[in-house]
Amino acid sequence: MTDFIQLHLLTSYAPANLNRDDTGRPKTAYMGGAERLRISSQSLKRAFRTSEVFENRLDGHVGVRSKFFGHELYKRLTAGDMEDERAKELAKLHAARFGKVKTDAAAKPGETEQIAHLSRDELAALNALADRLLAGEEVPEASEEVLAEGHTTAADIAMFGRMLADTPRYNCEAAVQVAHALTTHRVTVEDDYFTAVDELRDRDEDRGAGHVGENEFGAGVFYLYICVDRDRLRDNLDGDETLTKAALAALTEAAATVSPTGKQNSYASRAYASYILAERGSRQPRSLAVAFLKPVSGSDYMNASIAALRTARDRIDQAYGTCAEGRAEMNVPEAEGTLADVLAFVTAD
Repeated sequence: MTDFIQLHLLTSYAPANLNRDDTGRPKTAYMGGAERLRISSQSLKRAFRTSEVFENRLDGHVGVRSKFFGHELYKRLTAGDMEDERAKELAKLHAARFGKVKTDAAAKPGETEQIAHLSRDELAALNALADRLLAGEEVPEASEEVLAEGHTTAADIAMFGRMLADTPRYNCEAAVQVAHALTTHRVTVEDDYFTAVDELRDRDEDRGAGHVGENEFGAGVFYLYICVDRDRLRDNLDGDETLTKAALAALTEAAATVSPTGKQNSYASRAYASYILAERGSRQPRSLAVAFLKPVSGSDYMNASIAALRTARDRIDQAYGTCAEGRAEMNVPEAEGTLADVLAFVTAD
């Protein structure tokens, strides 16, 4: 039976614009008839995988995402004194395994239309391929020398998946599902009118601002739900149980302590989760977002959100039977539990 780990987190952010749309406005969503602030799944996953938490806990097991792997091959070949046209030809040939190679004049040699995600081992194999080509070895286009099939040594690829549309045999199905984080209450996106002073302007001649601008922001308590298929995560990592546990610890700690990077210099919106509920079991997973279908209200959004989440959990258990075989909680407002307790729970055998 599949072993699922589910994480439910409540984090309060002061005024911020952590994840904005194409107009610069904080992303939002309507739920329960009320506008909520939203942080996209993509924003959260990038914040996690590029964090110091991942770097420290998963040293050497975090991949690289880029359109320029073919171009890196080209640069390595030309640095080895290969004739430029031949290097371009080989870079194009072998970059095709990562995606459709760009042909427009502005594109760099070997650049692809799509971003690919490679493990550090695959990057090392790409460098080894360059050395073989420089040595005059003929390496066929269909060579399996670079990409790993069916498993990976990169924990972030194992968690969040990989899709190579032109070479689907090297795809990796994600073991981790990350929901968009939503505020538990209705919000109003506000405007921040600001000015900048020109310090070399003659104030006797012109006392006006050197620049006038406007930013939009919002504040709130966010609910984040993450679901991990532990068995798939271990399988993606080729059965490496030690790396599986390290990945679970990195993901849990990052979800609790890492904030998206949007507008951080303007708002310093760094926050730790105030509440974590971790669950483990073989039952079909379910989000507890239904707890906030009716927006919480009052003067204490955090405690009201914790109470609503616990009530939803208990009532779902009452209706369907216990939905988890084990649980661990950390509740900062009540000084109950620690992050260490939660990490021990999610990494237990």
